[in-house]
Amino acid sequence: MGVVNNANLNIVRVDTSGDVAARALEVFIEHANEAIDSRGRFMVAISGGRTPEGFFRLLGESQKASAVPWDKVQLFWVDERCVAPDSDASNYGLAVNTFLNKTPIPETNVHRMFGESCDYGTAVEDYETTIRRAFDLKAGQVPQFDLIYLGMGADGHVGSLFPNSYVVFDTNDLVSPVYFMGEKCDRMTLTHPVLCAAKHLVILVSGCRKAEVARLVLQGAPDEVKYPVHTLWPVLDKVMWIIDNEAAKHLDR
Repeated sequence: MGVVNNANLNIVRVDTSGDVAARALEVFIEHANEAIDSRGRFMVAISGGRTPEGFFRLLGESQKASAVPWDKVQLFWVDERCVAPDSDASNYGLAVNTFLNKTPIPETNVHRMFGESCDYGTAVEDYETTIRRAFDLKAGQVPQFDLIYLGMGADGHVGSLFPNSYVVFDTNDLVSPVYFMGEKCDRMTLTHPVLCAAKHLVILVSGCRKAEVARLVLQGAPDEVKYPVHTLWPVLDKVMWIIDNEAAKHLDR
């Protein structure tokens, strides 16, 4: 394992996807304990996709994770597909099947996005209300999560902030709907001001499919329209990249 700090990038390079999961777990436990010790609760948001699955399984199975005071953990989602919670495409469903059904987190501490709603606009408003109540926010305030986990798509998207999408420019809302024309599922997502306000962010990148976009994103000029992950560049000091050797193979050493 190596840590590279280049142009304000905090890149933790590991050997395999299993090592990505293990490092992600270490970060979770570290920040959970810190937040709970200092503030009495741990506010964390997670994403879906293939990359975090190994991390989620460790949350449900590892001895280290069992020591987390789960009654003090408040769990949120970065984004969700507009599908039923038992769908294979559901980010919430992935969490249930990998760790939520194995951890003693109270049901009232699990704040999922209701992707199955027939009215996505209302579902988005409801989730924004959920966040405002959980963080006790006043009008105009943005929540500060203790930790947010993100993956990065092969097109440079994070959460459901996709290239060339109007959502990248939504700075007024905490949560935004994401509509697609065609076969893709519509989605809902936290907006980039919410991501940028977090105390800490972790981006998990794994596999050879991500190698080229990792090179373009990490070594090219920022272009938040083409690569929405670049919306995080103003807060790079708070972002940790955990990337395996397959995904990092085109990066300068």
